[in-house]
Amino acid sequence: MTNLPRFHCPSALHPGHEFDLPAGTARHVQVRRLQPNDAITLFNGEGGEFKALILRMGRSDVAVRVLEKMDVSRELSLRVNLWCGITANERMDWLVEKATELGAFSLLPISAERSVLKLKGERADKKLAHWQAIAVASSEQCGRNRVLQVASALTLSQALAAEKVESEAIKLRWVLSLSSGTQNLKDALKAFHPDAAGSPLEITLLSGPEGGLSPAEEAQALVAGFVPVSLGDRVLRAETAPVAVLSILGALT
Repeated sequence: MTNLPRFHCPSALHPGHEFDLPAGTARHVQVRRLQPNDAITLFNGEGGEFKALILRMGRSDVAVRVLEKMDVSRELSLRVNLWCGITANERMDWLVEKATELGAFSLLPISAERSVLKLKGERADKKLAHWQAIAVASSEQCGRNRVLQVASALTLSQALAAEKVESEAIKLRWVLSLSSGTQNLKDALKAFHPDAAGSPLEITLLSGPEGGLSPAEEAQALVAGFVPVSLGDRVLRAETAPVAVLSILGALT
């Protein structure tokens, strides 16, 4: 299954179903120059993946038959929500791609005081669609059957006000900080393990854009219960720091 070409298909999928792939998925299949009777893997982001057979390749349409479902999960054993200050275009694209590969559950772009890229209106909608498409493509490549959810950009104040607190998970809230006295990540990880009841773990990680969060934003995060953590004495780029934390968390799960 893992060696078959993988495609995200935002449709209801069940064994025995014959249908035409959505236009976007069909284009991707055609680009791969696949032929009738070739087997492919489809996933719709709801969990699991499906083996399917190409029945027909038209000029702009592709018909398939779903053969079987495989209950395969390649997710982390914890839920990591990234709140990342919006960085310059290519760097934010890279962050979305790597966050998907490393298993982040969601990514909330934070329109921070020091964010160079400011998004409003139609431009914001296009950028959100662009980032979500990157997450889909990255899921196809890395084997995830759930797609990183990229939310609409918010200011930190808006994000804190909108945050849902109802959850049975143990929640850790970290903000990456270079302030003196900040706890090293290795010490923060001592709170990493779930309790004896086996409650799931959920981490929200807040990081700034180029130049970091402003003092006012960092103070706001601390008041809201975020614990300041550090990756050490070296100053990492805005897009590198959250990826580094994800890599560490992934190695521990």
